[in-house]
Amino acid sequence: MPIILDKVSHVYGEDTAMAVTALKNISLVIPDGQFIGLIGHTGSGKSTLIQHLNGLIKATSGNIYFNGEDIDADDFDKKRLRSKVGLVFQYPEHQLFETDVFSDVCYGPKNLGLTQKEIQLRAYEALKLVGIEDEYFYQSPFDLSGGQKRRVAIAGVLAMKPEVLILDEPTAGLDPEGRDEILDQISKLKKETGITVILVSHSMEDVAKYVDRIIVMNRGSVMFDDEPKEVFRHCEELESVGLAAPQVTYIMKKLRDNGYDVRDDVTTIEEAKTEIIRYFSNLKSAKTRG
Repeated sequence: MPIILDKVSHVYGEDTAMAVTALKNISLVIPDGQFIGLIGHTGSGKSTLIQHLNGLIKATSGNIYFNGEDIDADDFDKKRLRSKVGLVFQYPEHQLFETDVFSDVCYGPKNLGLTQKEIQLRAYEALKLVGIEDEYFYQSPFDLSGGQKRRVAIAGVLAMKPEVLILDEPTAGLDPEGRDEILDQISKLKKETGITVILVSHSMEDVAKYVDRIIVMNRGSVMFDDEPKEVFRHCEELESVGLAAPQVTYIMKKLRDNGYDVRDDVTTIEEAKTEIIRYFSNLKSAKTRG
């Protein structure tokens, strides 16, 4: 079942002189199994929005439905919601605290009142899903690399068996190798499990490469909501709110402006490679025929 937001608004400090409107009349449908990129400049409402999705923040007005139920209804089980909608904050490895990796991932399932066998099975499956090898299970999480720590933290959320995984800047602070490692693993996880993934990111290259749909936030409202190619057609509008298209999109537009017959809606390096090869292959064929 999808998550549905119906005219959701949120005001921090409502009814005070310091009131700040963070969300304005947001209506969205997040269907099962979609990979969504959520982008926007600092203060656009991204973080406030995702914290509404698992009930950490209550809407000032409007309604949010999960599996057909209003999450703010008096009889709604918020604990169950948070086990089904997993939220991984920036730098989640700062929340690692157990003496070894396996114990840390067991922590969440323990709080669900499961049997010891089920807790351990969930922890094992989650660690395997994020690509952590058995040899690291009983090491201190603090001895791991930055990317490995991040994956262990994500495994701790996956062990709760969520239906929706929300990742707030999951590659923040990582080097390029660690960033690719995390995003490739998330993409693999999405394909293997069919889980819904919401990726909050400042990297246009990352969202262009991985997601099916992009939601652009600006001043608490949804500015664009479409597939990546359609969103990145609006380069000037994105630039006006402090965002941009991927760098490769600008390169392809420049080539086209300079007379090269290439597509200018390319958003990833792989697409650009394919398009440039196509262009030169056609050029070579034309010369051969001539």
